[in-house]
Amino acid sequence: MESPPESPSTPLAMSNRSPIRRILVANRGEIAVRVIRACRDLGLESVAIYSAADREALHVRFATYAYPVGEAAASESYLNIDRVLQVAREAEADAVHPGYGFLSENPEFARRCEDEGLIFIGPTADCLALVGDKARARQAAIDAGVTVVPGSPGPVESAAEARRFADELGYPIMLKAAAGGGGKGIRLVDADDELDSAFETAASEARSAFGDGRIYVEKAIVAPRHVEIQILADLHGNQVYLGERECTLQRRHQKVLEEAPSPVVGQELRERMGAAALAVAAQAGYSNAGTVEFLLDAAQDFYFIEVNARLQVEHPVTELLTGIDLVAEQISLAQGDKLSFEQEDVELRGHAIECRIYAEDPDNNFAPSPGVVEALRIPGGPGIRNDSCLFEGYEVPIHYDPIVGKLIAWGTDRPAAIRRLQRALAEYKVRGIKTTIPLFQRVLADADFINADFDTGYLDHFLNDAPEAADGAGDDADPIAEAARLAAALHVFLSEEERAYRPPSTVGSPWKLAGRAAGLDHEP
Repeated sequence: MESPPESPSTPLAMSNRSPIRRILVANRGEIAVRVIRACRDLGLESVAIYSAADREALHVRFATYAYPVGEAAASESYLNIDRVLQVAREAEADAVHPGYGFLSENPEFARRCEDEGLIFIGPTADCLALVGDKARARQAAIDAGVTVVPGSPGPVESAAEARRFADELGYPIMLKAAAGGGGKGIRLVDADDELDSAFETAASEARSAFGDGRIYVEKAIVAPRHVEIQILADLHGNQVYLGERECTLQRRHQKVLEEAPSPVVGQELRERMGAAALAVAAQAGYSNAGTVEFLLDAAQDFYFIEVNARLQVEHPVTELLTGIDLVAEQISLAQGDKLSFEQEDVELRGHAIECRIYAEDPDNNFAPSPGVVEALRIPGGPGIRNDSCLFEGYEVPIHYDPIVGKLIAWGTDRPAAIRRLQRALAEYKVRGIKTTIPLFQRVLADADFINADFDTGYLDHFLNDAPEAADGAGDDADPIAEAARLAAALHVFLSEEERAYRPPSTVGSPWKLAGRAAGLDHEP
């Protein structure tokens, strides 16, 4: 699967498209870099768009062509459909890859691309409209015979209507935005007296994030795991699933660490979940890459929750596990090619784990940490992949999602992958901004994580249980002793940082000293 397969000799519906030669990447940051790299691998030209805040960004430097798209605010640049399509026309692009976030699941954008004669690298606009509405996607799952979390059949109009379903289902319940995703517009309600304020908050957040404040109600599954199935589907009715990803480690309903395969999913359960995912996709008329998401309870019963109709942030773990380039497959499927392999060809090898690297301070309530990257050391070595938009001198803007990279480790089994990821995190140094690297170092050393003993509430409990100060220091600590401890820690930190970024001495180089001892150094 080094290159896309040839187009079929007898084109079917929507498969008579011309081969793609130039792709506009309607996104930014590490995902734009990832798509541009796939274009290079396939011998295709890429077009980057950039806001005023991203003029010097890495995706701009990597692309074949780059065009300004507007001011720093996303609403005036990456979310401005008219301006993005204007650039596509100016650049004479054949196709648009939306990445994730921004316009990736916007049916209007997909339809406008189709109207402009551009290939939208993703599902059709009609499919996006269906699966992007959680209530409609839920009904599609029911029609496909897939078990869903018990809840309201559609959006509710008020807190009073939500209360009627809550009384029927029993607390706890989840209030969820009918449109969108990414953890926005979701609230857990444990008791009746919490419902009114939770409903208003969820609806307000949904309106702000998606322009749609509709809310529906679900029964909250106690201590579940979040497991998703990666699928690929062509325009000819062929489908495959590429195993599952464990996405249980979340903060405020936002995934932060993913791994594959799930440590609790065996082959028989994998096959049942894969079949269910493909049934939902077929019911929705799905094509291209996507993810069908489930909650898995302690009895290993699973419940459909939603479809993510795009490339996922966590797609690299599946790529490392299967050897399949998902972005290359997306491009191939979008231009009408048939899937180049069948279900029996999919083989899962080893284990992969991904940490999402955010420009946030985990020790300060995850406050955003924009700023200039003063120094950078990227991890490497066997089994390590780093998808990032960082470079020394890059100024991380405040205007967008704070994700700046993903660090992924592969190993022959889960313990090997954990050890490699621990090693890579220790190598990873970013100076000038705060990142979530220290958080992941703590998580990967935690016994519950190592033993795969966690559910979706794990990270919240882990953070709440963390000691407020190291070495027993607290409000009653001796201020002189505390100052001495901090001074000593700062000295060690600065010494380590200096060694990390200082070029090796040529005078004291062991290679030179060894050469001199052997009489091989002839420098004057």
